[in-house]
Amino acid sequence: MKDGYTPLPDEMEQNQKVTFAAKIEQHNEMDAGYIAFPYDVQELYGVKGQVKVKALFDGKVLYRGSLANMGTGCHRLGMTKAIRKELNKTFGDIVDVEIEKDTEERMVELPEGVIPLLDANPEAKAYFEKLSYTNRKEYIVWIESAKKAETRTQRLALFIEKLNQHKKHSDK
Repeated sequence: MKDGYTPLPDEMEQNQKVTFAAKIEQHNEMDAGYIAFPYDVQELYGVKGQVKVKALFDGKVLYRGSLANMGTGCHRLGMTKAIRKELNKTFGDIVDVEIEKDTEERMVELPEGVIPLLDANPEAKAYFEKLSYTNRKEYIVWIESAKKAETRTQRLALFIEKLNQHKKHSDK
């Protein structure tokens, strides 16, 4: 072994579950929450950057997300408004967290009508397939959240228009 060399944890250790209690923090003045990850990601998972994880909050709400360093010195995990609402918790509250590395492929289930629409628009389809899991999911959640058929139809048209312009759902 070379001096200064630290072997990576073996695969079993890299997929271990960790549990801890964390305070729900507010990101700036926004209605955006996160928890700080109290472990060293490089030591635990063998990487310095982002780590895809599955998190279980208070033993009842499952979330697939990523631990990210965001330049703060520690990794954080976002906590959506929907999760906070389901847990009946807000900023400053303590939540029990169980985290494990997420090694499963992240796939977005395409609703009825989207596949033929993408097939009919090859440029839009190519851009959609290059988007990250999160960006694809945001588009599909937006389309599926339409309450009226006419709203859904409008969103599908805008979906294709934005993809043809190489825009993510969050882009204006």
